[in-house]
Amino acid sequence: MNIELSQCFIAVHDHDQALAFYRDVLGLEVRNDVAFESMRWVTVGAPSQPDVNIVLEPPLANPNASDADKRTMAELLAKGLLRGVIFTTDDVDATFERIRAAGGEVLQEPIDQPYGVRDCAFRDPSGNMLRFNQPRKG
Repeated sequence: MNIELSQCFIAVHDHDQALAFYRDVLGLEVRNDVAFESMRWVTVGAPSQPDVNIVLEPPLANPNASDADKRTMAELLAKGLLRGVIFTTDDVDATFERIRAAGGEVLQEPIDQPYGVRDCAFRDPSGNMLRFNQPRKG
């Protein structure tokens, strides 16, 4: 039996801002852009990983959710309390400089971690934490 990751979801408060970050800053390609009722889902992914998709979705992508639940999710997103994504890069320092130069909100500058990676962290425009790591050699 073989199991592989196909999709993961990141809640965003504004899809156009999210696209400006994920597409224009990170260099991910847009694979799909779908609207349904008052919601929108945009699928992006790394050109080098055609079978792995990141879906940028509303904070609560359920048309039957109550207004109170939608507000709660939006508040959690604004506080940065929802989980983000960890990306791997072949040059964490260059990745850091590119994202910072584009105005990315820095959470952590590149540092060697005791668990074998050099990594850095940013917030996306919706407040999600994104980490970028590079396995250390030797």
